[in-house]
Amino acid sequence: MPTHHGHSNRDKNTSSLPQTPSYAKLPSDGRDIEFSQELADTDDLQAQERSKAADERAKSRK
Repeated sequence: MPTHHGHSNRDKNTSSLPQTPSYAKLPSDGRDIEFSQELADTDDLQAQERSKAADERAKSRK
């Protein structure tokens, strides 16, 4: 009587067919690509200011 119960083929494609393509796993620089300064509203501008301030705080800690 077999002990594996037909599960030997279950993981056959995991190494050859990953769920996320390798090009999508590249580290992001954290910036939005499709941002238009001309179409920015008040919330966008405030978020940019907060982001710049956070970047400066992070750089000063190093």
